[in-house]
This record gives sequence, structure tokens and C-alpha cells, in this order.
Amino acid sequence: MKRRGFSLLELLVVLTIIGLLAMLAYPSYAAYVTRTRRSEGQIALLEILHQQERYFTLHNRFAAFSAQGGGPDSGRFKWWSGSAPASSAYELSGEACPGRQLDECILLRAEPGTARVDARFRDPDCGTLMLSSEGERRPAPSRARCWP
Repeated sequence: MKRRGFSLLELLVVLTIIGLLAMLAYPSYAAYVTRTRRSEGQIALLEILHQQERYFTLHNRFAAFSAQGGGPDSGRFKWWSGSAPASSAYELSGEACPGRQLDECILLRAEPGTARVDARFRDPDCGTLMLSSEGERRPAPSRARCWP
């Protein structure tokens, strides 16, 4: 009699090997996704800072903005980091630097995984990314994995 197919034992061995490979690969994949999404937030902050600098040359002040709106110029700036709010990793906002006015300095924030963007995204290593018009980056640039 000719034997056709696989035995149950052979199938279980193959499934076990696939499961082990998946367990080993998933952390690397998750770290790659986090780094990619963090780059999305960094690029969005740099683009908004560029737009804010153009705004400053025309109005002699920066413009505060957030997802909630509020300011007269708030609608001029995109408050999400990706192509659409629902698929974005970060919610963006801009406010005057602590102890300063908007005609002096602006602090841009990229907060990961809020209710207005992809709430499943988390960045435990860096958390909220910040960039000021004076070039200050937080978390500190010494944490190489947060800012290049």
C-alpha cells in the first residue's frame, strides 16, 4: 500500500518549528515597526518646524496649534504625522517654549498613540518627541535611538 500525505507527528514537528521561528522573529519585527513609526514622527516635526519658520517670516511670530484647534492659525498646520489621522502614529501640537512667547520660540510635540491617532502604537523607549525652534530635541539627542 502506498503511503500518501504526512503523519500527525510530522505535521506537529513542522508547526512547532514554524512557531519557534515566529517567536524569535516577532520582537525584531516589532522593534523595526517602532523605529519606522518614530521616523514618521521625526519627519513630521521637521516639516512642521519648516512651515512654522516660513510663518514666522511673514507674521513675526510662530503659531500655536493642536488637534483641538483653538488658535486663529491652528488650522494651517497638520496635527497628525502620517497620511491620515487614523493611520498616524503621532499627534502633533505646537506651543510657546516654557517661559517664552510665540514671537520668540515654539516647541513642537509628537505624542505617540493618542485617541485621535492610532491608539495601539506605543514607543516606550522615547515617548513624546519634542523639537524647538532653537534646535533643542527631546528626549535628549544622547539617546541615539530617539533622534539620529
